[in-house]
Amino acid sequence: MPYIHQVPVAEATGLLKKLFDEAVDRAGRIWHIVHIMSQNPRTMDASMKLYGAIMFGPSPLSRRQREMLAVVTSKANDCFY
Repeated sequence: MPYIHQVPVAEATGLLKKLFDEAVDRAGRIWHIVHIMSQNPRTMDASMKLYGAIMFGPSPLSRRQREMLAVVTSKANDCFY
């Protein structure tokens, strides 16, 4: 199994600390999909902004439809989250 070093939450500084704090405020914890990006906070920031635009921005799809598409895609990719 591959291993990717993740910056420990207690050691985060600067942009990474800000993003971790926002993740906890938003979800009550830091999910693995977010933590795995800790080596590159700028990429994490861009990824979270893209996610926000897709899931919460203006769209012809309802929020429920977007969530359903995410679940179906995860299942098709054998992701359990």
